[in-house]
Amino acid sequence: MEINEQPKWYVVHTYSGYENSVETDLRNMVENNSLQDYIFDIKIPVEDDVVERNGKKKVVQRKKFPSYVFIKMIYTNHIWFMVTRARGVTSFVGAAGRPIPLTDDEIRRIGLETVSIEDFNIKEGDDVRIVNGALENFIGVVDSISAERQKVKVIVAMFGRQTPVELDFAQVEKL
Repeated sequence: MEINEQPKWYVVHTYSGYENSVETDLRNMVENNSLQDYIFDIKIPVEDDVVERNGKKKVVQRKKFPSYVFIKMIYTNHIWFMVTRARGVTSFVGAAGRPIPLTDDEIRRIGLETVSIEDFNIKEGDDVRIVNGALENFIGVVDSISAERQKVKVIVAMFGRQTPVELDFAQVEKL
């Protein structure tokens, strides 16, 4: 079968708590069936959360989207069949169980792919909008850019004060 399509990100719905199991099963399926030319990446987006237990603060990883696994793949009927038959998978997200690929904007907002410095067209002094996180829709000015850490420092006006905030490249867009 000839591959002439670009891989896209799709979303798979799973049973609650089965996300890691589904990821492992899908990775094994790709390896065992030589599907590396069709399924390129499998991710479960997580974020760090500070939890206080017994007076001690602890950083734990929390799933951003419980019951969902993200797959970068080339869609074919065979791949659809293989993925939907994995243990713990209920269906693809889309009309009638047929997958609908994520848009570039959705991929950037979710943080599935890192933004290369060549694709990052924001410079110091530019006005930007924060597109996700606690400060979503705030507008600020870029103070500094750290290419190796993929971070940008933005000065945001909060409560009448100028506050510096460090964000990922994917969390800002140029105005």
